[in-house]
Amino acid sequence: MLNGKRILLIFGGGIAAFKSLDLIRRLREQGASVTPVLTRAAQEFVTPLSASALAAEKVYTDLFDLTDEAEMGHIELSRAADLVVVAPATADLMAKMAGGHADDLATTLLMATDKRVLIAPAMNVRMWEHPATQRNAAQLRADGVLFAGPVDGSMACGEFGPGRMSEPMEILAAIEAALADGPLKGRHVIVTSGPTHEPIDPVRYIANRSSGAQGSAIARALAGLGARVTFVTGPATAPRPGGVTVVEVETAQQMLDAVKSAHPADAAICAAAVADWHVVNQPESKIKKDGSGTIPPLDLAENPDILAQISAKGPDRPTLVVGFAAETDDVIANATAKRARKGCDWIVANDVRPETGIMGGSENAVTVVTADGADSWPRMSKDQVAMRLATLVAEALS
Repeated sequence: MLNGKRILLIFGGGIAAFKSLDLIRRLREQGASVTPVLTRAAQEFVTPLSASALAAEKVYTDLFDLTDEAEMGHIELSRAADLVVVAPATADLMAKMAGGHADDLATTLLMATDKRVLIAPAMNVRMWEHPATQRNAAQLRADGVLFAGPVDGSMACGEFGPGRMSEPMEILAAIEAALADGPLKGRHVIVTSGPTHEPIDPVRYIANRSSGAQGSAIARALAGLGARVTFVTGPATAPRPGGVTVVEVETAQQMLDAVKSAHPADAAICAAAVADWHVVNQPESKIKKDGSGTIPPLDLAENPDILAQISAKGPDRPTLVVGFAAETDDVIANATAKRARKGCDWIVANDVRPETGIMGGSENAVTVVTADGADSWPRMSKDQVAMRLATLVAEALS
């Protein structure tokens, strides 16, 4: 898939830089050529010699190398690649990118490039969660920068949480998605995924049992066919897909607002397990047990119907709208009724009774309900379901 593709790989200064050496090897196995660029800090963790040996290319480190400036120049170097990848992308490097700094070779290349940029953040969990880093990440996403990770995991510093750099194979998948030249190239698809959390009080919430694994797989498959994907996810446990625009939300209203902000789109795949209700006038303090043995009443109101609103006729309606139906009884009948009620084009229905192991599992067995009837697929992995569905979407939009 990457045969003949040229990757400009910028190493930031972090312990995760050792993973990027393996990434070079993986890229070359897929037929890509890799030009490494090491920041001064990166050279404290990996050597130019090791990067050069694995890439079989010259390594660039200095903006003011007059020989290189005469032969190629930083402008040409920044534009000769098909994709610019930053791995690891440290908090400092992300801040410089967001602020438009260009004080060394790496940041100058990032400012001068006319190609897409994909970053794999890596830093301490507190640094990732810091408001400044989150502001910078939001700005970079708004600028069109693609993200691979970060993911939850153990840190070199001994802490655990988000901030760990994605593994080389995950970054490779994000690179493949970013360079995809498939049947969905030029198409924009919105995918909703995961549960929503509707607060009861500051410590409790209403939610559905969804890992977000199927939605993540669908987003990856669509990106792999060349689509530009906006992935709107609730607080899911599944890893976020690489090579797509990720929008994190918590509540149903936030998800609806994010979907509306992502319009226009050619298709919308509503795979999220949205909570049906939210608590009206939720208290500011934790609800306490009073010893009476009674449950305090909750004043519930229906959440906005995201699928119905997307499906409604109007200038912003996507050409194809696909909903999901997680059912425990009369799967096809309930899915057929839901398709008619919501006004969407397709419903992907599945049986989520606990004994099926589908909710939160690695496999799925779905029935696709359309105007032409119901097509039941055999049980398969969620990645296989995603690819088969993405292929149908491509056919429908062709």
